[in-house]
Amino acid sequence: MDFTPDVYATFLSLLPPIIAITMALITKEVYSSLFIGIVTGTLLYSNFNLEMAFNTLVGNGSEAGLVPAMASESHCAMLMFFVLLAWITAVINQSGAAKAFGRWAKDHIKNKKIAQIVTIIMGVLIFIDDGFNCMTVGSVMRPVTDRYGISRAKLAYLIDSTAAPVCIIAPISSWAAAVTYSVPEGSGINGFMMFLRTIPFNFYALGTLAFMIMLVIMDADFGPMRKFEKSDLKVTGTNSNSISVSAEDSLPAPISDKGRVIDMIIPVIVLIATSVFFMVYTGGITDGVGFIDAISDCNSAMAFVMSSIITLIFTFILYTARRIVKFKDFMACFPAGFRTMAGPMIILVMAWTLSSVTSLLGADVFIHDVIASSAGSLQMLLPAIIFLVSVFLAFSTGTSWGTFSILIPIVVSAFSAKPEMLAISISACLAGAVCGDHCSPISDTTIMSSAGAGCVHLDHVSTQLPYALTTAAISGVTYLVAGILAYNLGSSVALVSLPVLLLLVYISLKVMKKRTTK
Repeated sequence: MDFTPDVYATFLSLLPPIIAITMALITKEVYSSLFIGIVTGTLLYSNFNLEMAFNTLVGNGSEAGLVPAMASESHCAMLMFFVLLAWITAVINQSGAAKAFGRWAKDHIKNKKIAQIVTIIMGVLIFIDDGFNCMTVGSVMRPVTDRYGISRAKLAYLIDSTAAPVCIIAPISSWAAAVTYSVPEGSGINGFMMFLRTIPFNFYALGTLAFMIMLVIMDADFGPMRKFEKSDLKVTGTNSNSISVSAEDSLPAPISDKGRVIDMIIPVIVLIATSVFFMVYTGGITDGVGFIDAISDCNSAMAFVMSSIITLIFTFILYTARRIVKFKDFMACFPAGFRTMAGPMIILVMAWTLSSVTSLLGADVFIHDVIASSAGSLQMLLPAIIFLVSVFLAFSTGTSWGTFSILIPIVVSAFSAKPEMLAISISACLAGAVCGDHCSPISDTTIMSSAGAGCVHLDHVSTQLPYALTTAAISGVTYLVAGILAYNLGSSVALVSLPVLLLLVYISLKVMKKRTTK
């Protein structure tokens, strides 16, 4: 029998994530905040029937809940990837390779600014998937940024800002595939070609990259981030109850002195290369499917598990053959690595559960109705409106992919006859999804960035939020300008908005630097 809660598709359907996010930001305690948000959602879904709410909470006979969140194939694969990658990271640290890389960095990376630029470059180069980006760049660059006094919060920001923002403008990525398949099949629109057309109009992604680079070059940190960069709380953060997330904190034996820089570089290269291979493999390239189609149809979570297993085996052979790490120490790195990921994994499972409960309440239907009701009368302003709605939805639910999968069909139906407005409006949807994802403490990318950097999660959220909101405000203004130009003059004229975006980013940082150095 179908069941519809009383709050279905109303504003109250967004109440659970709003409660969870508000509590997390106020109390600085994320576990209880997420749990209370989930409980609120189950009570609303069950119309306050306690038995039904409890069954929904655990997932007994429900498609949402704690158990389904962990039992989902993609979620289970992502958790396994977390554990395997943490094992690899612990082994690399155990071998002394990370320590050797730190010594190399001392001779070749001369200062704090260059260390941050190298982190950005690595993040841009690893564009296949945001989660893979977060964990890999964090593991490699953490010893270097620690050496130069860059706070873990700043490292988490650099990782997060080169994860989703890069993936959403990279034609060969899991994100491009998700966007491609969000375009309705019966629309007559080539999803991949539409994705390519959105790239120059993805003002938040491009603005975030520009903001981050200018921020580093100008040394213009402001807000909570500036306090972290100037204080002694660079590694542990402000929350004394948080677990340590550095792999070196719980290694089973003294770190070897035999490791070399190449012993870290080779496993990372193997991990990246096998990830690309298994992505196209799971996408059916061995069955004659083309490379782009294989990327578009891949199972990225499963591919990362497969690549992690291969990399782990390769690393075991490489290290034990050279007697860098003993077999006993290699195996002891498994529980050591798992301990570093326990906290982020719990947060991730609870965030997935909250998102699924919110979906049961019809939050997607509510947002659909809001957009559809304004499409007719506000077409000129719709890109800016879509951006703001997308930001709010992604922030509330913690999911970028879910956000644009909801909004893209609406945008296509509203602008199918106006290709110039269609490209800008879809780009606004994608940009807003990434922005909301950046700001949300329950976003999986935000959680993985904290884990990759070894940063207390809410420290990352609080320090990144002013930067993300500044870029969001600039992007919103730019979408307003682009929408007006495109509606009246065409999309080619709307490209004028891009220099406006870059100018606004520069001016905002110049102003903030002047204010903070008074």
